[in-house]
Amino acid sequence: MTKPYRRTTRKPASSPTKRPRSDTRTRTLKRSAASGRRRSLSLLRWGMMSAAAFLLLSLLLVLPWRWLAPPTSAFMLHHQRATGQAVHHRWVPWDKIAPWLPIAVVAAEDQKFPQHRGFDFESILQATRERRGRMRGASTISQQVAKNLFLWSGRSYLRKGLEAYLTGLIEMLWPKRRILEIYLNVAEFGPGIYGAGAAAEMIFGKPAARLTLGEASLLAAVLPNPVRMSARQPSAYVNRRAGEIAGWVRKLGGPAYLSDL
Repeated sequence: MTKPYRRTTRKPASSPTKRPRSDTRTRTLKRSAASGRRRSLSLLRWGMMSAAAFLLLSLLLVLPWRWLAPPTSAFMLHHQRATGQAVHHRWVPWDKIAPWLPIAVVAAEDQKFPQHRGFDFESILQATRERRGRMRGASTISQQVAKNLFLWSGRSYLRKGLEAYLTGLIEMLWPKRRILEIYLNVAEFGPGIYGAGAAAEMIFGKPAARLTLGEASLLAAVLPNPVRMSARQPSAYVNRRAGEIAGWVRKLGGPAYLSDL
């Protein structure tokens, strides 16, 4: 007996199971988060390497002058470029400078110099409250060394930020006496006249070691503006200010005030 013909149908191959949309979104978010972490770590490493390089360059810029005499300064170079004239400058070590000049400069510019660590915050706050147009009264000798030696004049936030950073390094790497010694050798005491050695010779015709209190007070008196004020031909104002500085020197106790530097 013939079996009846039975049509058979092949079952279609099962199609691959589709992933839920939520799983796909989760995988995408995880990949994105991992990529973001890698970028953040890369930026962090780049930032740390940049900071380390900046610190190293800063140390190389500041540390050698703890022992070496700076041959010039940023302000001297600017004067040469701006005027086309050579500057008058000669390095004089601490023990070849009359003791009246350091104390006269400290009395006139920064009486708290032996005590502070680069910044006179009390004077800064006072100057801010009074809202004066000038900031020199709040600027310490350490800050002026940082500016005169490495930077430029001006009131930009960039310059003030660099000045604060370099002031901290200077205070950390140099002893106080060295800071004052360098200031006395880079400060401008007259148009194109930088440092105590050139100032004593060109203005008073004598070496820095023989400066008197009166002469030292005249040099300190013109520091706020040595281009407009003259120690060689002092005005009534300069003479009056020099007298005040000499009085402050005596009240501070004379050169002995700096004996612990």
